[in-house]
Amino acid sequence: MFEIGFSELIVIAIVALVVIGPERLPKVARTAGHLLGRLRRYVNDVKADINREIQLDELKTLQTSIQESARDMRQDIASEKQIIKLSIDQTVKSAGEDSTLPATGGGSALELQNAQPETADMVANLAGKIDAA
Repeated sequence: MFEIGFSELIVIAIVALVVIGPERLPKVARTAGHLLGRLRRYVNDVKADINREIQLDELKTLQTSIQESARDMRQDIASEKQIIKLSIDQTVKSAGEDSTLPATGGGSALELQNAQPETADMVANLAGKIDAA
């Protein structure tokens, strides 16, 4: 903190002995030591408070970043869900219009169920799971 050498301390001690006197010097030195200790504790407390504030600010920044990432991921999942649902709907529709189905007219979902019951049940089950998510 202060770059004071041994010779400078000797000069300060001699001046203090002359100015204060030998009777009061121990009491003044003790009081100065207590005040210096309080000062050091105060400085350490201020440093610790500043470090805590910096860490709190970093944590808030990290929290905001994680929340933004979660929001983006939620939006991506919702858009992928929509794409999958549209794809399934198009697959069901194209399977209903497929020429390998019995030619009863329009290729409705009922015809799809009659022609390929396992596939229709599987597609309906998958669509239900996507809607539930």
